Amino acid sequence: MTQFATLRPEIRARLHEGVVIPAHPLALTADRTLDVARQRALTRYYLAAGAGGVAVGVHTTQFAIRERGLYEPVLRLAIETVRETVTPGDAPPIAVAGVIGPTAQALAEARIAAELGYDLALVGLGGTSGWSEDELVAHVRAVSEVIPVFGFYLQPSVGGRPLPYSFWRRVAELDGVHAIKMAPFNRYQTLDVVRAVAESSRRDEIALYTGNDDNIVADLLAAYRFEVDGVTVEKRIVGGLLGHWAAWTQSAVRLLEACHAAIRTQDGAQLLELLTLASQVTDSNDAFFDSRHAFAGSIAGIHEVLRRQGLLGGRWCLDPAEDLSPGQLEEIDRVYAAYPHLNDDAFVRAHLDAWLQPTSASIAAS
Repeated sequence: MTQFATLRPEIRARLHEGVVIPAHPLALTADRTLDVARQRALTRYYLAAGAGGVAVGVHTTQFAIRERGLYEPVLRLAIETVRETVTPGDAPPIAVAGVIGPTAQALAEARIAAELGYDLALVGLGGTSGWSEDELVAHVRAVSEVIPVFGFYLQPSVGGRPLPYSFWRRVAELDGVHAIKMAPFNRYQTLDVVRAVAESSRRDEIALYTGNDDNIVADLLAAYRFEVDGVTVEKRIVGGLLGHWAAWTQSAVRLLEACHAAIRTQDGAQLLELLTLASQVTDSNDAFFDSRHAFAGSIAGIHEVLRRQGLLGGRWCLDPAEDLSPGQLEEIDRVYAAYPHLNDDAFVRAHLDAWLQPTSASIAAS
């Protein structure tokens, strides 16, 4: 009988409550080496902003950290910063580690994450275009024996692959899968995942998170209802694990809280206001993620916003050729001017010096 890794009850409760989980960027110096002080500052910023956790070693962290020997050091730095930042009585942050590659590589990364104390592995399935559905399910099952799994539907534009309903239905039945991030940037494919979970025997055991940076607010507000064996089953997307939430994170936390409140109270005026906000968030994401150039500038775009705030020293990526696309800087200027209520620049200015300190004494922001 398969023995799945166990998820701590307090982490499971937070997952199902629904939280903001930023996809953690990589802070580099001008010579493209790890900027330890700013990497720590980013983690501190996310927790001080109210994020419910961090996801490290994912696309926003840059997959190339693996070939540069940075995977374990970056994961270690993040989890140590989380531990030194959280004080007794705080709700436990959810630590998610990105795990990619063929099964041997994925298992090696899963073991590193588990040994460091990460709660879940976000299992990326890029580079598996020739794999059968049976092979994909076996791959996820193998990782879940090492560390609890956060399933991941990554859009094909940045290395993912189309994954059918049948795959997600089988994954949903794995006891080691506790959450799924849906990021196909596609309504039909997102519905495949939601329906697969709703129709599974573990529908109440799996928390759904949006990764659709182009449709964040609508994902969080929608109720998904299906008839299953003559019974109406409802699932909601309760939180987000998003690259977009790696910047302006305090505003993202307030946005998620507003969505939860509007659902709870069924306040029609608030729901309509959130739908107006939805288009503004999507417009901002268009600028940050560079959708006009097939997301080529997505990481550099997030870096540019964090650079403006002082959290990063520059928008450098590991690949010297990776930078903003033509016209992207002007688009970021435009959305900054158009939606000042979406940024958290004042919050960052008030606490940046503390976050950049070598120790975490007195860095928790109110």
